[in-house]
Amino acid sequence: MREICHIGHRRQMANLGSKPLVWLKGEVKTPPFGNQARLEAGLLLRRLQQGQGLGLPHSRPMSPIGHRCHELRIGDRGQTWRIVYHVAPDAIVVLDVFSKKTQATPAQIVEVCQKRLAAYVRAISDKEET
Repeated sequence: MREICHIGHRRQMANLGSKPLVWLKGEVKTPPFGNQARLEAGLLLRRLQQGQGLGLPHSRPMSPIGHRCHELRIGDRGQTWRIVYHVAPDAIVVLDVFSKKTQATPAQIVEVCQKRLAAYVRAISDKEET
């Protein structure tokens, strides 16, 4: 199997009918989800990996971040978590996980996600050129 990005997923995995989840190394941390929220997040991410499209109330588009970017909404013990992700042709790329405290997504989160998405796209492009 040939690696296609510095993140470590492999082209062959995408051909098995399930896209790999890609977490940018050292960038995105797993939040302290409760058991129920962890199960919900896992099930929703698995559905994405299998190619299912999700809509409200579970997921909504995040076009300010980029094309094919969305956020999962996970309720957990009186708080709401967001998992921002990008649906790439060969992977589901997790761009950020954060606790949502206001109606609008903070500008800093949008900027960080845009930078991480650009880094992913560059890494894929670099690997495909070699």
